[in-house]
Formats: sequence, C-alpha cells, structure tokens
Amino acid sequence: MTSLFKKALSFRLFNLSLFELALIAGLFYYLFFINPLSLFQLVPLAIAVVLHELAHAYVAFRFGDPTAQQQGRLTLNPLAHIDPLGTVILPLLLLFSGSGFLIAWAKPVPVDTHYFKNPLKDMMWVAIAGPLTNLSIAFLCSILLKSLSLISLSSFLYLPVVIYVLKYSIFINLVLALFNLFPIPPLDGSRILAYFSPDTLRNLLFKLEPYGLLIVFFLAYLDIFSIVLSYAIPPLMNVLL
Repeated sequence: MTSLFKKALSFRLFNLSLFELALIAGLFYYLFFINPLSLFQLVPLAIAVVLHELAHAYVAFRFGDPTAQQQGRLTLNPLAHIDPLGTVILPLLLLFSGSGFLIAWAKPVPVDTHYFKNPLKDMMWVAIAGPLTNLSIAFLCSILLKSLSLISLSSFLYLPVVIYVLKYSIFINLVLALFNLFPIPPLDGSRILAYFSPDTLRNLLFKLEPYGLLIVFFLAYLDIFSIVLSYAIPPLMNVLL
C-alpha cells in the first residue's frame, strides 16, 4: 500500500503531478459543465499570462541564458507554465466565490544572470519584456475591436462574444502589465527600477527580494493595488476601446 502511495506521489504526466492534474481537471469540469461562460475570461487570461512568461524566457535566451529553454519553458504549451497556486487554485477560488473578476499568474521563468554579459542591464530587458508583451496584446486587441466596427458583421451570430473577449483581453492585459510594473520585488518593476537606481536603492531592492511576496500580499490586503489600478486602467481603456 505504501509503495502504491509513493508511486502515486511520484506520478507525472506532461511534467505535472497527480495533485496538479486533479486541480486542472476540477477547473475544466467547472468551466465546461457548471459555468461555461467563464471560458470567455479564462482563454484571454491564459494567453496573457503564458505570453508574459514566454517573453521573459525568450529575451533571457537571446541574452545567452539557456535555463528556461533547458527547463522546457521556451514554449507556447500552457502546461509548461502552470503554477498550482496562481494558475489553478486562485482562479478556481475566484470562480466558485462568484467573483466577477478573474486573475491568475504563471510559474515564474527561471533566469540565471551569470550567463549575461551585462547582468543588470540584460535583466532589465528581460523584466520589461513581460509587461511590454501584455501592452502589445492589448493594443492588438484594440485594433481588432475597432476593425469590427468598420465591417458589416451584424448577421454574425457570435459577434457579441467576440467583442466581449476582445474587451476583456484589453482589460486583463492592462491589469497584468501595470501590476507587474509596481517596483516591488519580485515584480518586474523592481528589476527595471534596479537598473536605473543608485547603489543604495538597488541594494535595498535586492535585500527585500526574500520578503517580496509577503509585501505584495500585504499591499493587496490593504487594497493598494486595486486603488492604483482603478485610477490607471479606465483612462487607458477609454483610449483603446
């Protein structure tokens, strides 16, 4: 019995554990059988977080770091980027709670700065690649959305769905881009700020790195992110819609 239990714990499919596979199965059951409308949020969200991390991996690879490629992260396969907490558990909790807002994150891409010729500068470009990708997706969806108004598609049955998905994609990509630009470790903004900062501030950012997630959760608890984003997102949405 113990041997069977150990085999179950060590079982992996597509590099995912049995626990992660069970969570994903639960998420898909909810999406397809309980609340299929959530798919219209999940799909653009999944694309946004996967391309965000893929951008980090690609730029790091171009600067000479093969770590992400060696770990199978230089791929569009969403399974390679799944984080049990950020990709599955959090979206499930938000869906079951009836929240109208769906957010997630992918597994952070591993980066080894020892491969970089100029670690500080190269890491800045790796960091900025994620938010820049999300802003590019938002801009592309805006172009597609505005193009629809120039085409006579009134008879197209799924036009309202397409419009909703494009609008949500613009929104969620703006949220991900701006959220990641907060200058708090381990968010991308801290790596960008580190490059432009004097040594004293840069060293402080590096010292805060081990406590970064606690700081992020504490600020989220205080609604700091929500307050800032509630002022920043609407004007950008007005420009892009």
